[in-house]
Amino acid sequence: MSHEMRRKDRELAGPEARMLLERGEYGILSTCGADGQPYGIPLNYCLLNDAIYFHCAVVGHKLDNITANNRVSFCVVGETEVLPEQFATRYESVVVSGKASEVFDGEKQLALEGLLAKYSAPFRTKGLNYINAKGERTRVFRIALDAIHGKARR
Repeated sequence: MSHEMRRKDRELAGPEARMLLERGEYGILSTCGADGQPYGIPLNYCLLNDAIYFHCAVVGHKLDNITANNRVSFCVVGETEVLPEQFATRYESVVVSGKASEVFDGEKQLALEGLLAKYSAPFRTKGLNYINAKGERTRVFRIALDAIHGKARR
């Protein structure tokens, strides 16, 4: 589904939106349950090979929702600054839509190592040991990027 951006002057070009997605610290995953109830939750993530990867526990609300409906939205907000005298805010954000699916084996390992490289690079060896010890108690999902929409006011 395509959404027309109202303020074309604030649209981030594809490469700039992708850069924001790569450098974002966390994102908000939005899912929808079988009952139609939306649910959003902040997640650590990494971007690899044109897909977003995140890890989670083996059970939980977001997993129930993804099982019911694997279409998701993922939002990352970059730099922000409130401009009180202008009744406005400087911001940059990117919203991705796509389908979430669980990954296994080599792709799961690649994603966990991507998360390790992004968030704990100085502790690579310790992190690889942690992945080997705890990997079975972790699930990893890929969001295939159907659409990326970036927006900024600078």
